[in-house]
Amino acid sequence: MANNNILIVKKDGTLQSFKADKIKVAVSKSASRVLVKFSDEDLDKIVSDVLINIEAMHLDKIDIKMMHNLVEGSLEKYFPIVAKSYRDYRNYKQDFVHMLDEVYSRSQSIMYIGDKENSNTDSALVSTKRSLIYNQLNKELYKKFFLNVEELQAINDGYIYIHDMSARRDTINCCLFDVENVLKGGFEMGNLWYNEPKSLDVAFDVIGDLVLSTAAQQYGGFTVPEIDKILAPYAEKSYFNYYTKYIGLGLSKAKAKEEALKDVQNDFRQGWQGLEYKFNTIGSSRGDYPFITITLGLGTSLFEKMATIECFKVRRGGQGKKGRKRPVLFPKIVFLFDEELHGDGKINEDVFEEGVLCSSKTMYPDWLSLTGEGYVASMYKKYKKVVSPMGCRAFLSPWYEKGGMYPLDEDDKPVFVGRFNIGAISLHLPMILAKARQESKDFYEVLDYYLGLIRGLHIKTYNYLGEMKASTNPLGFCQGGFYGGHLEPSEKIKPLLKPMTASFGYTALNELQELYNGKSLVEDGAFAVETLEYINKKIEEFKKEDGILYAIYGTPAESLCGLQITQFRKKYGIVEGVSDRPYVSNSFHCHVTEDITPIQKQNLERRFWNLSNGGKIQYVKYPIDYNIGAIKSLIRRAMDFGFYEGVNLSLAYCEDCGHQELNMDVCPKCGSKNLTKIERMNGYLSYSRVQGDTRLNEAKMAEIKERKSM
Repeated sequence: MANNNILIVKKDGTLQSFKADKIKVAVSKSASRVLVKFSDEDLDKIVSDVLINIEAMHLDKIDIKMMHNLVEGSLEKYFPIVAKSYRDYRNYKQDFVHMLDEVYSRSQSIMYIGDKENSNTDSALVSTKRSLIYNQLNKELYKKFFLNVEELQAINDGYIYIHDMSARRDTINCCLFDVENVLKGGFEMGNLWYNEPKSLDVAFDVIGDLVLSTAAQQYGGFTVPEIDKILAPYAEKSYFNYYTKYIGLGLSKAKAKEEALKDVQNDFRQGWQGLEYKFNTIGSSRGDYPFITITLGLGTSLFEKMATIECFKVRRGGQGKKGRKRPVLFPKIVFLFDEELHGDGKINEDVFEEGVLCSSKTMYPDWLSLTGEGYVASMYKKYKKVVSPMGCRAFLSPWYEKGGMYPLDEDDKPVFVGRFNIGAISLHLPMILAKARQESKDFYEVLDYYLGLIRGLHIKTYNYLGEMKASTNPLGFCQGGFYGGHLEPSEKIKPLLKPMTASFGYTALNELQELYNGKSLVEDGAFAVETLEYINKKIEEFKKEDGILYAIYGTPAESLCGLQITQFRKKYGIVEGVSDRPYVSNSFHCHVTEDITPIQKQNLERRFWNLSNGGKIQYVKYPIDYNIGAIKSLIRRAMDFGFYEGVNLSLAYCEDCGHQELNMDVCPKCGSKNLTKIERMNGYLSYSRVQGDTRLNEAKMAEIKERKSM
């Protein structure tokens, strides 16, 4: 049979004439990978052997897969070491085919069905679909090239969960961005120079652009700390401009002051409205609406207080058509509570009252105690430094200006603004206990194994990200948005990573306790406390040994709450109280079905509070229908405890008649089910229904339906 009469059937079904040179090139590449060099005689012998085998089969067409088998067989006969190289490369290519098949399958689902993994994304949009498909590819590349076999097995089984695999090859996680530092003196963005704003309205516009641009270069929460203090100097500039104008028009000093203050107040109102529109309508390059958080409330000057109060008034008023207004989701607002400022009769009591009124109507602001008990309050009371949350619940561990991880002396102070997290990896605690029991091993021995896997992954991530260039996020790494961020664009960011945290997360503490002795956190909780204490001890050891700022994070489970149930059932079946519902509990929270009062829930979750300093929030459901007094009382109680507290109400808005009511599934006024509903997802708010349709996954919707105490 002549060579040119043989046809090769390729993978796509097309035909190609047999070419001996293709075999020679392929086997030569395999040989070079194991440092073998073939002679022309060697290559001819391999091709001849392949042709003899084809002729023996009496075929004029041969499938490409069979051709590969024949080549591999010939190599095995004459050059076994090269045969292995050839086989390994074939497997490598097959892995890629399988990976791309997964990406294609997922992309088809995204294109025609959508995606509900992240409630901040609207997968109906073309731009979001594109981003989601890219994310799927990036996730598969991460698994292929970043994870070893042990790590891959652990995530596939479900013992650990690597958050945001689609993004962590590219960039950083949550941050406290130093907006004030970037604004001072001006900055460059998108190859254009921005002068420092000279008025409040321009400051709002520039901050909006700056935040949207920079938040798109990372994943997770993007926080602007103490924004009231950032805005106040620009409000003062505007006030002076307005005052000068009115004096020039012949108004008295008193009247000029009055009119100028009205204008500044209006600028604040317009500015907050502008930010709300930007942050809720302009999707980032990631395909979602950036998770922006602002913290405020400590400012005591005229314009600092005005900034905060007007922010609350705008949020409470809502956005939308007349008669159809509702609160937006972003930015998330966090009230920084200081008893000496916000207590009865104190200078900022009026700011506190406005905040409570806003929470009663919109759930935001969430409330962060700076003068109660615990880690965050201790940093404020000792150093007057605020540990603002990054996004919904992540907190930075302290990093000291001189000593780094630990203070060098009594004068050393911690720095928080400008720092970030490099990612979170969570333990599935009930799975780990079930594995220990199945294999007759000590629980802590198995836990140590998975803690070690997470530790290794964090170290790899630090080393990997350290090779990135500063040009990947110019505002952060070159323009001062991050701590030490004054690098040249071509410099690597490794020197900036030392003060940044890496999180060990955990989920399903309630289900862990249930699996341990059949009791919930409401009924017991001792083993859950013991487990968290053990994890804290181990992480502290890791910090000292690795010189890396690890943190312990109570994981909010959005899509993960359902995935972990699927994973547990696959390995260990349905266990009452553990895997018999469609979702697991997130972090240390009591199960949502527990029929307990808000005070009981605060008391029960308090014991876990200081064991999760890298990420935590406490919230209770307020079944009190806009009762301002009750909300205020529960907030003050949470502030005494040192909590980061969220007010939970189930907000509902009828799109047909405009009626608003808590806990509404059918409008009592017009009978419509065309509702928009806002619920607390975990530490943040999300639409559970948009004009009757949900943006949340089925597991999370099942959890929301069963909520009693959350």
